[in-house]
Amino acid sequence: MDDTADTRWKTDPDAPDAPDAVGNTVGGGGTDELDQRVAAAAMRLAAGQGWRNTGLLAVARAAGVPPGAFYRRFPSRSDVLAAVSRVADTAVLADDAPVGPDESARDRLFDVMMRRYDALLPYRDGLRSVVRDLRREPLTALAFSRHFGRSMAWMLRAAGVEADRTGGALFVAGLGAVQARVMRVFLEDDSADLSRTMAALDSELRRAERWAGALRRRFGRASPTESPPPPQGTGEAAGEPGSASAG
Repeated sequence: MDDTADTRWKTDPDAPDAPDAVGNTVGGGGTDELDQRVAAAAMRLAAGQGWRNTGLLAVARAAGVPPGAFYRRFPSRSDVLAAVSRVADTAVLADDAPVGPDESARDRLFDVMMRRYDALLPYRDGLRSVVRDLRREPLTALAFSRHFGRSMAWMLRAAGVEADRTGGALFVAGLGAVQARVMRVFLEDDSADLSRTMAALDSELRRAERWAGALRRRFGRASPTESPPPPQGTGEAAGEPGSASAG
């Protein structure tokens, strides 16, 4: 990783209108645009040279963001990975269509998570590198876990499942476990319509629903149409940057 080589300020020549975009992004473009620029730059560099060889200063330069402004927003590597998640989460949450009364929680979660995978598609090559290299960065992975849990909680909310209720942390962990397994398929899914990812997600959500049913029978939990899936395979890291996966 090289965060210090070539201390002269420069921007990525491949970044469109980089000098003007710096002012717009940092000055008035908003957090969403800054996240998008940093996420795109970081994943582009990770795809080309590996995540472990991608330094924060290099990401700042490639994104066309002055180092001082970059530091205030992305002081650590986990914060850069969190930007990737926020871009995907924001894309999902932008569609606030009302939840259909006849849709099951599983169907709603399927729709939400597939929209999230669609949003992660532009970053997939970089995410492969993150997943591979992050095993050597346990502190980054640990730091990212907080961002990842927050992301999964918002995906539950987007599906009309309240993550703030009693036991919500269990459901957040459950969706994270589903994400861990499906993310591995997504990263290698070369089908035009992500059919392999869809099949894996459907299978994992159905399995989670069966676990929910078993817990409900044993402990009197609410219907899975009212609650998200419980954790399964909780020994696995979550499928996103910082939890042994990324996105």
